[in-house]
Amino acid sequence: MSEFSFPVRVYIEDTDAGGIVYYVNYLKYMERARSEWLRARGITQRELFNSGVQLVVHRLECRYIRPARLDDYLAVSAELLTAGRVRLRFAQVVTRDGEPLCEARVDIACIDAKRHKPMPWPPVLAEPLAPFFA
Repeated sequence: MSEFSFPVRVYIEDTDAGGIVYYVNYLKYMERARSEWLRARGITQRELFNSGVQLVVHRLECRYIRPARLDDYLAVSAELLTAGRVRLRFAQVVTRDGEPLCEARVDIACIDAKRHKPMPWPPVLAEPLAPFFA
């Protein structure tokens, strides 16, 4: 539906003592790519917070293929696969020179920040995301 790529450089704080990216940092890279995917559509995290909306990971399936290392230059994709009333499903891949290192399917849910309950997309999100619901 909509593919997006975000560049990431691997820094020392991303790695273990052997200079290999610590597994959880791939998820952080993916979070950044999804945030930038939203920003490219005119939606900022601040705007969501101010609207009383939180986007949370509902489900995550991840497969680690090869390690990334210190100083690697990575590309992190975020492709929207499906859009529902309260959820978005993304396919994400972290690559180095086109070679997949980590792949994931991530379901993001829209929740009311005060009640922590699922909620339909508010206008701040529904309007920019409308083309994906067709």
